[in-house]
Amino acid sequence: MELDSAMMSRMLTSLTLVFHIIFATVGVGIPVMISIAEFIGIKKKDANYTLLARRWARGFTITVAVGVVTGTAIGLQLSLLWPKFMQFAGNVIALPLFMETFAFFFEAIFLGIYLYTWDRFKNPIYHWLLSIPVVIGATMSAFFITTVNAFMNTPQGFDLEGRTLTNVDPLAAMFNPATPTKVFHVVSSSYLTSAAILAAIAAFAILKKNASDYHKKALKLTMVATFIFAITTAIAGDLSAKFLANEQPEKLAAAEWHFETEKNADLIVFGTLNEDNEVENALRLPNALSFLAHGSFDSEVTGLNEFPEDETPPLWIHYMFDLMVMLGMYALGVSFLYLLFSKLKKWNENNKWLLWLIVINGPGAMLAIEFGWIFAEVGRQPWILRGFMKVAEGATTSPHVDWMFVLFLALYVVLGGGAISVLRKMFKNNPAELELEKRYPDVAKRGGHK
Repeated sequence: MELDSAMMSRMLTSLTLVFHIIFATVGVGIPVMISIAEFIGIKKKDANYTLLARRWARGFTITVAVGVVTGTAIGLQLSLLWPKFMQFAGNVIALPLFMETFAFFFEAIFLGIYLYTWDRFKNPIYHWLLSIPVVIGATMSAFFITTVNAFMNTPQGFDLEGRTLTNVDPLAAMFNPATPTKVFHVVSSSYLTSAAILAAIAAFAILKKNASDYHKKALKLTMVATFIFAITTAIAGDLSAKFLANEQPEKLAAAEWHFETEKNADLIVFGTLNEDNEVENALRLPNALSFLAHGSFDSEVTGLNEFPEDETPPLWIHYMFDLMVMLGMYALGVSFLYLLFSKLKKWNENNKWLLWLIVINGPGAMLAIEFGWIFAEVGRQPWILRGFMKVAEGATTSPHVDWMFVLFLALYVVLGGGAISVLRKMFKNNPAELELEKRYPDVAKRGGHK
């Protein structure tokens, strides 16, 4: 691998996105969980859920702050590292990039109002209503930035005259064929991951000390949410696979090591490739790829050999796809087990081994996001704008990207370490039980219910 300016630009952009996606994911999903918790607290008149919303909202502000910095870094790197791409397609993607910024400011304004109006309304439902614009802003921010990525996969909404894009229709570019499935997958997986992380925190707290009503209710709420969002994410994944089969068949073929066009195609799970690109040591699910691609076990799936070798993605994305799916199914399985145990009185849903499985699911869900992103981006290679511009064409020729890599790496280490330190102090020095007793002393004495 030659570390030229194009490769260094890819590495720096990857570093930024791998770090940013952590905060972007929780930035989309946590507001939903805050809103749900407060609404349940109001309807049930249960201070435990209200306190959940309070504490999650405080932690959320830290992740938003870091997300702003890393999001700004991405915007900066678009111009510095990919100037030719921005010159070529910048006028097409300008609208969603602007709208993403607008959505963020919309979210930030209402988040500030939400945070500073606790206990200021006689009817708490009015405060809860302020959480809705925060949810909308966070989700719309994800929508707009995802349309940019979708456009890079299935570009449309312009005419090409030489190497210039003319007659640009920004709305047609935004609502390209990849947009529906990509937005659905990004939003649902963000909701899933946020619920799984909050569930892991609650489960870990129960493991470390005697389970209080607060943590038990936090765990139940987040595990129900995890189960629901795991189902929607699985549906989104299925729709995404069918989209790839029709619009980006080379990406699906590389992900599944499917080389020959054939009917009744098997789904290959893990395995290895020998020198002749023959699959070994893999688990094969008969006819499953045909069903995944087209909804029929005997449908024909296009093989990788149908495409020029210099226009096919690297074959190691197969592992990214498998890991993403495996961790997604793990989230669905663990949440189903928890709900099953909670319904059967003879089984304890708060037993130690199940709690540890839930703890593992938190970082596992975030890793699924990372693997999924790598699969999505590397699976588009060698294109930066599929069919129009390759990555090497769009990158900067500056010889100083290596220094930028070092500087941004140091920035992310400081930001990550600072965020962890602040969040740890924010909650460790102010346990939920003490805060419940302080804010709702009469409630705490009666077990958490008004």
